[in-house]
Amino acid sequence: DPSQEGVTMGPLAAKSQVAEVSKCVEALSKEAEVVFRGEFSASASDKGAFQQITLLHSADAMHAKAPHELEAFGPVNTVLGYKHLDDAIELARMGKGSLVGSLFTNDNTVARAVAMGVAPYHGRLLMVNRHCSKESTGHGSPMPHLIHGGPGRAGGGEEMGGARGVMHYLQRAALQGSPTTIAAITNQFSKGAEPITTPVHPFRKYFEELQVGEQLLTHRRTITEADVVNFAGISGDFFYAHMDDIAAKESIFEKRVAHGYFVIAAAAGLFVDPAPGPVIANYGLEGLRFTQPVYVGDTIRVRLTCKQKTAKDVPDDQPKQGVVAWDVEVENQNQELVATYTVLTLVKRR
Repeated sequence: DPSQEGVTMGPLAAKSQVAEVSKCVEALSKEAEVVFRGEFSASASDKGAFQQITLLHSADAMHAKAPHELEAFGPVNTVLGYKHLDDAIELARMGKGSLVGSLFTNDNTVARAVAMGVAPYHGRLLMVNRHCSKESTGHGSPMPHLIHGGPGRAGGGEEMGGARGVMHYLQRAALQGSPTTIAAITNQFSKGAEPITTPVHPFRKYFEELQVGEQLLTHRRTITEADVVNFAGISGDFFYAHMDDIAAKESIFEKRVAHGYFVIAAAAGLFVDPAPGPVIANYGLEGLRFTQPVYVGDTIRVRLTCKQKTAKDVPDDQPKQGVVAWDVEVENQNQELVATYTVLTLVKRR
């Protein structure tokens, strides 16, 4: 009875559930010994759906059925002893599926063995060692990006938490249409959408002035031998594919190639407007892929597109700003994509 001093557990959902739990305990008692059963006052049973804390022990868990098939859904636990790790793994598997399981060990070899053995039977496993035990909140705290359930009786195949759990319960709708229409609806540039071009360089515009879909096609730059040699000297990157004619000829490239990081540095030189303006800083780079090698003598240019805009909360003593995500495509003289990525910039707001 949680109204009593020192009691921190509450009642079950209803008296009908108490009856179900009691029935389950009775069935478990036929194959396991009751080693502890809590008590509460007679008046408490009349006030609410209270169930005594009950602990059972199965002396022959490998051959028992009830502890693996019955789940009381109340303050009821059955201890299943084991002599060897393989026995513990087998006992966990005999439950035929659970939302979550916990392992307490400081031996990573044991942790791996248990994880490989029982992970398919759980939605989530909590592994606790001496280093994380003090900060562990127990296996009742679900991880983000999971949905509710576990394999077997638990259902769903995964555990629920965070963003994944939220999305699981929200309606989702698919939009079908031209990329231009989809971009207008989502306020995020879609590949194939009609680009927006203006005579003003996009780096000369404040956050509010930029339009999603605004695009800049830069002038060209031909990669030279001096570019590759100088970049190797500045960066300290003397990888054979850039500097060794014989080794490069025997490689998948068949001849020396420009450094990938030189290519994106040169790309920045093509699309950056150098004068002071609304752009405050480079905020980061995401999703970089080098899709084709760039050789000495190749000519590159960049297609820069405003992909997405996100207003940023900043302290009062800092200038108002937002994050602009730019879609970057670097092409060679044959209009082949050689690099693609998203660059983020901090841009002043008016």
